[in-house]
Amino acid sequence: MTLPPPQTIRPSDSDVLANVRAALAEDVGSGDITAALIPAAAKASARVITREDGVLCGRAWVDRVFAELDPSITVDWTARDGDRIVAGQQLFTASGNARALLTGERSALNFLQLLSGTATSCQRYAALVAGTGVKLLDTRKTIPGLRIAQKYAVTCGGCHNHRIGLYDAFLIKENHIHAAGSIASAVQAARQYAPGKPVEVEVENLDELEQALAAGCDRAMLDNFSLGQMAEAVRVCAGRAELEASGNVTEQTLRPIAETGVDFISIGALTKDCKALDLSMRLL
Repeated sequence: MTLPPPQTIRPSDSDVLANVRAALAEDVGSGDITAALIPAAAKASARVITREDGVLCGRAWVDRVFAELDPSITVDWTARDGDRIVAGQQLFTASGNARALLTGERSALNFLQLLSGTATSCQRYAALVAGTGVKLLDTRKTIPGLRIAQKYAVTCGGCHNHRIGLYDAFLIKENHIHAAGSIASAVQAARQYAPGKPVEVEVENLDELEQALAAGCDRAMLDNFSLGQMAEAVRVCAGRAELEASGNVTEQTLRPIAETGVDFISIGALTKDCKALDLSMRLL
């Protein structure tokens, strides 16, 4: 079968709400005792700036944090998700109840700095393969509970999404093959279990690639192949299936891998090793 292009994750309102409510429950608990020192009716305005260059991501989570604490708070943005931002730039202002602004500060900034950091990292990786035609994919190596959020941030940074979880596509790895008895048996079982679901097989050498192609896989994941082996895999495959490189991918090896002609490169670091963007909120 011909696989559809990599899906693009778009968080739903319920996804964002679930993330925000979990974060506020964790942080606020029985109540913000420090914010309680401020008169209940006091109003304030605040602005948030970035101290680093990067790519913005996470507006919906920020908006929902403050809306959950006080629906009357207004948030005015100067940039959109996916926009490049520069150190010192004001990202948004928020106005309303002072207690609510201060209570929501950390949760709002946690979402914004993490997701912007993820998008920024992805933009850097995407720039390294510009012009090659390869698509960089994320993995399931995400922060528990924030998979949809981080996968959305990946797309804001110019990379692409792999499967969401264990339910929307098959990825038959070494242990699955061992348990099933062979690559052919595993692929056949996948076709019978969920017809129409994409079937990807992880292979560790060219012989296993031939087996996966003969079994009719949709995509083969080349696990820790050398550059020479990848180039040979592209020749052997000859378009019979998509090829995804995985393992030992760094900023130094990325472009040489892309230039072998593989269709995709999956990189756990897109979501696993990202550094949060440095943000600051100050009352005006």
